[in-house]
Amino acid sequence: MTKFLSVFLFILPVALAWWRPSAHQTWQWQLDNSIDTSLNVQVYDVDLFDVKSSDIHAIKSHGRKLVCYFSAGSYENWRPDANQFPASTLGNKLEGWDERWLDIRKDSVKQIMEARLTKAVQLGCDGVEPDNVDGYSNKNGLGLTSNDQKQFNIWLAQTAHSKGLSVGLKNAVDLIKDLEPYFDWALNEECVEYDECNKYKPFIDHSKPVFHVEYVDHHSQGSSKKNHVCRSSGRPHQFNTLIKDWDLTSWRLTC
Repeated sequence: MTKFLSVFLFILPVALAWWRPSAHQTWQWQLDNSIDTSLNVQVYDVDLFDVKSSDIHAIKSHGRKLVCYFSAGSYENWRPDANQFPASTLGNKLEGWDERWLDIRKDSVKQIMEARLTKAVQLGCDGVEPDNVDGYSNKNGLGLTSNDQKQFNIWLAQTAHSKGLSVGLKNAVDLIKDLEPYFDWALNEECVEYDECNKYKPFIDHSKPVFHVEYVDHHSQGSSKKNHVCRSSGRPHQFNTLIKDWDLTSWRLTC
């Protein structure tokens, strides 16, 4: 064996290593306001663009894992890279949000998303939470198909892994059977509300965590919501469940 080959074989496993969370990990998801880094949790999920370096240091210095959120399937005009999206990549507005669906088939969109993944690496994120990866099932105005979505989501996962990042599948419940092998964990919103939690069986069967959230409009509804969700027969006991407000502030309840 040549010296070059032996060095290459030594480096390769390290280069392809990324964090794979265990099935039961405590977590916090906060995308708004100043991050409360004092919680005794194992994983923090924060906004890729808004998180402060001081918060990153506080989270990482205690041995906790950092997941960074960004939208992979929608255009947000307030992001610093918003001017890089060609007009031809923009579709309809998302219902209820000041965003527009992206044409995920375009190379220009993939280039921007790869740059975001690189930013996640530079910030010290251990994993990423790409949002809006189910545009095909919405009125996107772009003619996206389920196959378009699967190919893009697989590309996202493989590109994240190539950079040493863990990656989670956000919602996209009807694609779980096809996409679970490519993702390290899942994040679901409101599967108890919509009676969809059973679709996460592939993740559970492979001991991959499902980070799960149900929402309340007001904090005063938290106790009753927690009782309903945490006792629900439709919520697998393996889920890592939070009760959160829609603004994803520091407020949280757990099962």
